[in-house]
Amino acid sequence: MCELYSKRDTLGLRKKHIGPSCKVFFASDPIKIVRAQRQYMFDENGEQYLDCINNVAHVGHCHPGVVKAALKQMELLNTNSRFLHDNIVDAYHGHLSSLIEISPYKFQKGKDVKKEFVHVAPTPDTYRGKYREDHADSASAYADEVKKIIEDAHNSGRKIAAFIAESMQSCGGQIIPPAGYFQKVAEYVHGAGGVFIADEVQVGFGRVGKHFWSFQMYGEDFVPDIVTMGKPMGNGHPVACVVTTKEIAEAFSSSGMEYFNTYGGNPVSCAVGLAVLDIIENEDLQGNAKRVGNYLTELLKKQKAKHTLIGDIRGIGLFIGIDLVKDHLKRTPATAEAQHIIYKMKEKRVLLSADGPHRNVLKIKPPMCFTEEDAKFMVDQLDRILTVLEEAMGTKTESVTSENTPCKTKMLKEAHIELLRDSTTDSKENPSRKRNGMCTDTHSLLSKRLKT
Repeated sequence: MCELYSKRDTLGLRKKHIGPSCKVFFASDPIKIVRAQRQYMFDENGEQYLDCINNVAHVGHCHPGVVKAALKQMELLNTNSRFLHDNIVDAYHGHLSSLIEISPYKFQKGKDVKKEFVHVAPTPDTYRGKYREDHADSASAYADEVKKIIEDAHNSGRKIAAFIAESMQSCGGQIIPPAGYFQKVAEYVHGAGGVFIADEVQVGFGRVGKHFWSFQMYGEDFVPDIVTMGKPMGNGHPVACVVTTKEIAEAFSSSGMEYFNTYGGNPVSCAVGLAVLDIIENEDLQGNAKRVGNYLTELLKKQKAKHTLIGDIRGIGLFIGIDLVKDHLKRTPATAEAQHIIYKMKEKRVLLSADGPHRNVLKIKPPMCFTEEDAKFMVDQLDRILTVLEEAMGTKTESVTSENTPCKTKMLKEAHIELLRDSTTDSKENPSRKRNGMCTDTHSLLSKRLKT
């Protein structure tokens, strides 16, 4: 695979031309990926990585069926939805400030404050949230929090427009709401004149295995008014979709506003989306998500019984979270340990990431072609890394205790910090090695841009 720049120069150009708000994975030693196939990614040295985090490449990286569909349509036509074409009638979340304003994940990380028209309900987390698994009716308790928000809004002279939530929270820490929660919330929201919006961007298209859409897990008596989807829908191609009822669509039209998007509904994007749907069905990827997901969950539950750092395993299908804790009783998030683990997993050529409010939840949402062999390999690597980490922590505790009890805590902390510091020290690229392959001359010319 031909590179234009060495990894070092690519990183230098990125720092020069790309704003710091655009983060990279493994910031202390980013991976330069030059190609990918199915559930595997390859760096500039040809090293293979097992991809456990790219849910966007839903049917597998560079799936030939998707590539062929895009190429075929691009050779024929690519225009907008104001012209008639067949693909749009078969198929038809962004970084807008208006969407950032309603996303706690966004505005709580930035300098913006919550807008007065936005009301944030407690995350229905039965592991670390306000109402936990030992609560008699956590679904009702969390739904009543929404009811109270609605009542407070009405008392302040406000009306309710909508309630929006992921069917399962991804960046929020792989949270699965308790059964019955959404039904009760929908009842309160509808009673206040609002609509229920389910975000299926990360969790739809068969990822949960048992159902095609995640909201279907909660029963046939729950149907959202609006469903948003994207990312996996195009297997990496930029395409998204909003599905709603005829009544809501006609109400929007009757407002007098015409909706038009230059790229919305274009033939190429529709062809890609249709190809993804065909592949999910033809390759039984929804069934694969169920089979492999169940297998992986069982493997991880065995690890939970073995490792004290694992506080909770939760998920369904190929959407799984590993909640790491320092203390099982207090459920103290093991944030630093999570970062240590994802770097060590990277060294073993397995790509994971950590998320959640405390960045302590290892999230697993790989391409849907993930196999049982992949699951076994990933868990084996995780097992070894957890074993070494826990043994190091435990060994330090025992040796310190026998020497000087008053200094135990301080010495353990210092030893732990040193262990975690080691995790970010990956082997670095040789600065003198400009590149591999056959593009040395081209690269030497292009690399002059570094000096501009």
